[in-house]
Amino acid sequence: MFEIALIAFTTFFATIGPVDVAAIYAGITHSNSASERRAMATRGVLIATGIMLVVTFFGEAVLGHMGITLAALRTAGGILLLLIGIDMVFARSTGGTSTTKEEALEAEAKVDVSVFPLATPLLAGPGAMGAAILLMAEAGDDLKRQGVVVAALLANLVLAFVFLLLAGRISRFLGLTGLNVISRIVGVLLTALAVQFIFDGIAGSGMFDAAGLDRG
Repeated sequence: MFEIALIAFTTFFATIGPVDVAAIYAGITHSNSASERRAMATRGVLIATGIMLVVTFFGEAVLGHMGITLAALRTAGGILLLLIGIDMVFARSTGGTSTTKEEALEAEAKVDVSVFPLATPLLAGPGAMGAAILLMAEAGDDLKRQGVVVAALLANLVLAFVFLLLAGRISRFLGLTGLNVISRIVGVLLTALAVQFIFDGIAGSGMFDAAGLDRG
């Protein structure tokens, strides 16, 4: 169970990116007062939590109605996480875990950034949503494993909230180099995990079994 908790926490830490989100938040709210930043951080985390919980509990069912198998979900989710992990290793900013350039420019003109871009796509982005669905699918019907995944998600959202409240200090303390070092370390772990998801998805698809039957 500890291994599952570690994988879930690391995956959400990489896809939600509490430290990166805090740095971005510090930049787009530099002209706001301390009370406004606290209020927006609170609203943003609450909204993101609601979005992520809905995706976590109902995302797999929606995909099931669309005819998407668990093997396909594992493979697709692994590819998505692999791309995010590669970008993290090379310290590149993409729309998977952060805002795009266009979204960042729009955010700078907004007075309240709690919904966009804080709640989504910074906290509840496509990478985090995909990871939540994938991890819950891996947990199956095991309530304990599902509980561990949800706990890991909530722990990262709480961590993100704390970092948002300390956004300015964290950004100044770590600097760009520090943020990139953390991003690269987590990116390597996420990349390895993503490859394992892809392997599991391909193995579970039955493609190789079918190929063996055809040869026989």
